[in-house]
Amino acid sequence: MDIGGLHKVSLIDYPGKIAAVIFCRGCNFRCPYCHNPELVDPKKFKPCLPEKEVYDFLRARKGKLDAVVISGGEPTVQADLVSCMKKIRKLGFLVKLDTNGALPDVLEHIFKDKLIDYVAMDVKAPLDAYSEMAGVRVDQRFIRRSIDLILQSAIPHEFRTTAASSRLKDDDILSIAREIRGAQRYVLQRFQPARTLAPVWRSEKPATDGELSEIAKRIGKTVRQVMIR
Repeated sequence: MDIGGLHKVSLIDYPGKIAAVIFCRGCNFRCPYCHNPELVDPKKFKPCLPEKEVYDFLRARKGKLDAVVISGGEPTVQADLVSCMKKIRKLGFLVKLDTNGALPDVLEHIFKDKLIDYVAMDVKAPLDAYSEMAGVRVDQRFIRRSIDLILQSAIPHEFRTTAASSRLKDDDILSIAREIRGAQRYVLQRFQPARTLAPVWRSEKPATDGELSEIAKRIGKTVRQVMIR
């Protein structure tokens, strides 16, 4: 695993659990608003953390942490992701995966082998406008398949959209909500302009709390729960 960072304690990344967060280095998207450019842009990469160091830390935290979140970057591009998940589960931790959903075959494998306990997928935009927000050409059929795999699984899950009011309008977010109809949780994430992959996005306008609250109300019963984070 190319591990670009380790957050040793988090109370917010796995709902209801105390978790460590492993950040994988490398991503198949180039979302211009990404707030972890050092995990996406090879020019900004720092040396990887040794895997042994990470597993030794987890062994020492058994009984104190409930779970491990594998995030990024994009974890599903890692060739040894499955092996990593198996090692973490063997240590007795719950496993949560954060993903962009671009590689549904990987998700299907992970689901069939019952390697995760929670999954969070970022949905960047309405499917017909995906490539602009992802920064690369995206086959929307792959995104649709990942959404369907998650919705049809028995795994606790959430979908997430980062809201920048000048790029994603209310109708766009409502369209996304319809794509994930029936989801357990839909999280509207506040756009953070301070650190972005594309410098031009640092002048973008974040959606206000009032705007996010209003769109959350409009989503209504499309999904089971709407959260603002």
